[in-house]
Amino acid sequence: MTDENEPQTDGSGTGIVPPDDETPSWLERKQRTQGLSRLTYEYFERARREDQDLRQESSYVERDVLAFPTWPHEMIRNLSITSFFVGMILFLSATLPPHLGPPADPSSTPAIILPDWYLYWSFGLLKLGPLNPELTILGGDKLMADRTYGVVANVVVVGIIAIVPFLNKGSARRPVEEPFWAAVGVFGVTFAITISALSIKNLLPINAHLAFDLTFLLPIVAGTMAYAVLKSMREGYMFSLNRRYYRLRPPK
Repeated sequence: MTDENEPQTDGSGTGIVPPDDETPSWLERKQRTQGLSRLTYEYFERARREDQDLRQESSYVERDVLAFPTWPHEMIRNLSITSFFVGMILFLSATLPPHLGPPADPSSTPAIILPDWYLYWSFGLLKLGPLNPELTILGGDKLMADRTYGVVANVVVVGIIAIVPFLNKGSARRPVEEPFWAAVGVFGVTFAITISALSIKNLLPINAHLAFDLTFLLPIVAGTMAYAVLKSMREGYMFSLNRRYYRLRPPK
């Protein structure tokens, strides 16, 4: 006979006893016998036990930070991701080498002058002349020139980007933990792409007016869809189980 109060394990995992009441029961663990769910649970169970041991041995009386150990958890993951992207860069550089055009001719001016590709978004903000309001009180004239309006738009966008980190002070590490701010990020990235496309609208195979409308419509659609998808993923992602490893709490 087995004492009901005695801690039990499923007999095939790590054999580690869960340290708190937030852990699923033995019967629930027994039902997770195959596949990714079992592997994921054993991974979190072992990391949780290591965190508890660190809390008990720590001499830091105010707070302990709960997280995964740098080695091997974080290092193996980061090395895998880094190796993948380095391999992709090497593969693309070998299969699709960049084309070197003819040398620049200082005696001729190109038909289309564009900045470097990573500044297309800023160049696109200089083309927001249609949004520059005409004031009746000024006789139908614009309050500022279109070029000045574009410079002001650059200042506003850069200012918004700079202030976002001060508005979001959460401890989330994954987009699913903060759907709103993740949607804001998707909105910003999509807007950077669409405003960059607007800067080269003369080269796009679509109508210039349609390109201008899509510049502001697509970011809103992308941000809304990202928020809806991430909001619906929180329960299936084991949100409460993941979040507890990235928050501060006093030791027991």
